Amino acid sequence: MEKLNDKCYAEFLDNKRLLVSNSGIEVSLLKINSVLFPFQKDVVRWALRKGRCAVFLDTGLGKTFIQLEWARLIGGRSLIFAPLSVARQTMREAKKISIACNYVRDEAEIKDGINIANYEMAEHFDMAKLDAIVLDESSILKSMGGKTKTKMISMFRDVKYKLCCTATPAPNDYVELGNHAHFLNVCSPSEMLAMFFINANREHTFDFGNGRMVTKKGTNAGGIEWRLKHHAEEAFFKWLSQWSVMMMKPSDIGYSDEGFDLPPLSIHPYFCAVESYRPKHGLFFDGLHGLKGRSEVRSATIDSRLSVLTKLVGEAKGQWIVWCGLDEESRRAADSFNGECREVTGADSIEKKIGDFEDFQDGKFRVLVTKPRIGGFGMNFQNSNNTAFFGLNDSWETYYQAIRRQWRFGQKRPVEVHLVLSNLEREIYDNIQRKDLQAVRLRRKMVEQLANFQKGELMNRAYLEKDKYKEDEVSGKEYRLLLGDSCKRMAEVKDESVDLSVYSPPFADLFVYSNSERDLGNCRNWGEFFSHYSFIVKEMFRVTKPGRMSCVHSSDIPAMANRDGYIGLKDFPGQVIKLHMDMGWVFFGRCFVQKNPQAQAIRVKSKSLLFVQMNKDSTHSRPALVDHVLIFRKPGDNSVPVTPVKNGELSNEKWISWAHGIWTDIPESGILKFSKARERDDEKHICPLQLGTIERCIKLYSNPGELVMSPFGGIGSEPYMAVRLGRRALAIELKESYFRTMAACVKSAGKSRGMGLFTGRENMGRRLPR
Repeated sequence: MEKLNDKCYAEFLDNKRLLVSNSGIEVSLLKINSVLFPFQKDVVRWALRKGRCAVFLDTGLGKTFIQLEWARLIGGRSLIFAPLSVARQTMREAKKISIACNYVRDEAEIKDGINIANYEMAEHFDMAKLDAIVLDESSILKSMGGKTKTKMISMFRDVKYKLCCTATPAPNDYVELGNHAHFLNVCSPSEMLAMFFINANREHTFDFGNGRMVTKKGTNAGGIEWRLKHHAEEAFFKWLSQWSVMMMKPSDIGYSDEGFDLPPLSIHPYFCAVESYRPKHGLFFDGLHGLKGRSEVRSATIDSRLSVLTKLVGEAKGQWIVWCGLDEESRRAADSFNGECREVTGADSIEKKIGDFEDFQDGKFRVLVTKPRIGGFGMNFQNSNNTAFFGLNDSWETYYQAIRRQWRFGQKRPVEVHLVLSNLEREIYDNIQRKDLQAVRLRRKMVEQLANFQKGELMNRAYLEKDKYKEDEVSGKEYRLLLGDSCKRMAEVKDESVDLSVYSPPFADLFVYSNSERDLGNCRNWGEFFSHYSFIVKEMFRVTKPGRMSCVHSSDIPAMANRDGYIGLKDFPGQVIKLHMDMGWVFFGRCFVQKNPQAQAIRVKSKSLLFVQMNKDSTHSRPALVDHVLIFRKPGDNSVPVTPVKNGELSNEKWISWAHGIWTDIPESGILKFSKARERDDEKHICPLQLGTIERCIKLYSNPGELVMSPFGGIGSEPYMAVRLGRRALAIELKESYFRTMAACVKSAGKSRGMGLFTGRENMGRRLPR
């Protein structure tokens, strides 16, 4: 019979690797403007080659020059979208490198070459007539409403070339990364989460920035806290580097930092004493409670804080920015500084906002009063080095971005930041400082993780990986255990030499046990999983004797909204049956193994099995998942009859019980011990098949002395039982820690053979013939 096609399998593994293909153009460095720094030139050339990508460079590293050069060299008609106040600033930067940039308001004003417009004008353009699109300050995607963002992504879907530019994102802000991947046609946010992330609510997780285990308790606005799957970390950063470049300073990926040193930054908090505050709903102040409570305190303490603010700004020299959060704060602050101040509000016209920002940059007035959401993103205000926050909210990103308007590469003076708060708001200050320390640590760790991959990408050479694949063998008179890829190592098994196979295939779930593309469970979707599984099923058909059986453990799989688009169940057993029949097997029968619903509810945290859900709305309740033992038969005549009654392993009375097809007496705790096999990075608990289930399959469909095989040996449950029951065992396992545990378990089975499985007295069958 035909064995595995090595070339076909190798091609399949290549296709399983997560690759983002290039869709751009190759350009010589000589064609890139000589004004750009070496790292900026390499980023431009890389972005041109990618065609659709993101440039995550920290504030002041030249994203504007990079996007202008990219648009110039990509050719055709390009359109840059920028925040309201940033568009004119980009045009001024374009003149520095002799690039013509046309400011437009609608489709009729578009010209060949580079055009720029504000995000507010997006609906006025026909994207079909554009060759390239640039999103400046592309983190704005995150702040857009769901419908607006979806519409914008849809509008740009078919534009050939796309570039996103924004500052280095927070490493735990997966929403922002997902939005960028979606816009660039890499994948949807839900696909990214399903591939690389896991719901971290109410569980211990590994903080790779701090290098220790922590307990997650909070949730984000969507109600779910996500973290990287441990085995996915390397794959995620490699994938990320294929469509984005990330840099906090040039030396992050091997360039010189000359000219890119940040000046000193000083943070000065002021806590104004407020003794008489009384909340609207309560007799005394007992802490900040939610957004409403924070807003009430902030509004009630304006007078106390304003006296501190006016003294700070009034006594200091030079230009100042005063960041406000409430309309009343902005108005009162502007009134306090009289003619030396201008206030920029959301109600101002586009022309007034742009004019005031440009006049401030040119030094025409001393104090700018505005909100971070108006002037805190994208603007270059390094003409000033003093800033005051007239109150704070809990958004670290807003705080950080506002500071970076002045504290940026190119700023020559120390930057002084003054935080004017009431003593009632200390917890907000503490929260922001905690987030700032965490963000700096995690961002640095993220850039370090990306460094090697990014160097390879920028130099247009593949990142060289060491081959982590290993093979080994442990054998005895009654067993042969193989370490390695089942698809590959099954080629060593002779045609029609296996009497019975019993196993549980890994269910499709990416990066839960390893990061190897050889891992059958390491698949992006069901289509890829069953394509990989088909190699195993086909090989099992080859090595199985005619007329003999294969028993496959499976179960329905919960469908999740973020991964599958709905909450329910997926018929995994049905797909397994279909695949086997397509490969030539005969579907012969099925047994159901009952499970304890309360234990399952605790183990998998399924609200569908909880009393509270049944009492709240039972339309969201469902029965517990049960195990399915799917029984397949290879066509042909069985040359050696299997006779469990004659072998003394089965009676007529016991057969009646087993033949019901619903096994209610399999103890869930009857499994092998596995504590030594589980590694820290394993995302899921090892779930070995119950030994009682394996025992029934072996006794029903094999004789003592025959060969029982498992292509997914795991920690050795199937070969352990085969040896205990007087059969010979053959098993293959990919993961080394599991393989070592399997070897120890199977060796112990040979020593204790003949003892009862649970009672110590049960007859386990005849000994193997020598």
